[in-house]
Amino acid sequence: MNRVIPPILFLVLLAAQAALAVFYSDDFVMRAGRAMPWDIPLALGVVVLVWARLQFRAQEAEIHTFRQPRTLVTGGLFRFSRNPMYLGFLLLLIAAAFFVNHWCALIAPAIFFIAASFWYIPHEERTLRAVFGPQYEAYAGRVRRWL
Repeated sequence: MNRVIPPILFLVLLAAQAALAVFYSDDFVMRAGRAMPWDIPLALGVVVLVWARLQFRAQEAEIHTFRQPRTLVTGGLFRFSRNPMYLGFLLLLIAAAFFVNHWCALIAPAIFFIAASFWYIPHEERTLRAVFGPQYEAYAGRVRRWL
């Protein structure tokens, strides 16, 4: 799994949702009386991802999940979430699920959340603890993992 970086997993899951949108049966449509509001999580996801990426670029931080970190980014969005990029990807997958309006489309954000929570983030946290030690511990003590 070290070769499957989060953006690749995101794209695979998004492609699965797109295929579902093309081939789904009306029998499994989420019936909320109206279409689900996909535009709000879409806008939030894009803003969060772009903003977090710009913060990484400004500090010349390593963005690749499985490479050695160079900088501990703690400002901007990272004051509220230790993982705003994962949050952005998750919001985009939720938006896509609402757009597809099919209960099976909710599997994609669930898979991403599980992979991020139990594989990617723990791996990154171990690496950050090894590289930044007490500085990362203090940061992790005051900022939540997701929100």
